[in-house]
Amino acid sequence: MKFCIVDDDPISIFLTQHLIAAEGISTIETFQFAEEAVNSLLHRPCTEAPDVLLLDLNMPVMSGWEVMEALKPIGEEYHKRCKIYILTSSLDVSDSAKAEDHPLVSGFIYKPITEEDIKVLIADKVG
Repeated sequence: MKFCIVDDDPISIFLTQHLIAAEGISTIETFQFAEEAVNSLLHRPCTEAPDVLLLDLNMPVMSGWEVMEALKPIGEEYHKRCKIYILTSSLDVSDSAKAEDHPLVSGFIYKPITEEDIKVLIADKVG
């Protein structure tokens, strides 16, 4: 199983990586800059997509919503292979509502992510 984390906060990346690794998953790709993530994800075959993408919403230069918009060209094929979860500290109700309505979003997780959240993501992908 492969995870990808896109988050501008290095501490959040570190903690999320640690929780994922604690579940025995060693393939974890991280991006601190959304633009780099989009470039990488758009320029690889869909067969090399991560199984789970954790995407922060509030990032400088390019937000998580803008990342989702940039991934639209590969969205449907990508979504068959990769579950995208919004990972955010935003308490804005409109963000969670928008996530629920977005066709590429599989779920919405509030920071800080927990060990239980990771177990649910793995079970959801495996099951």
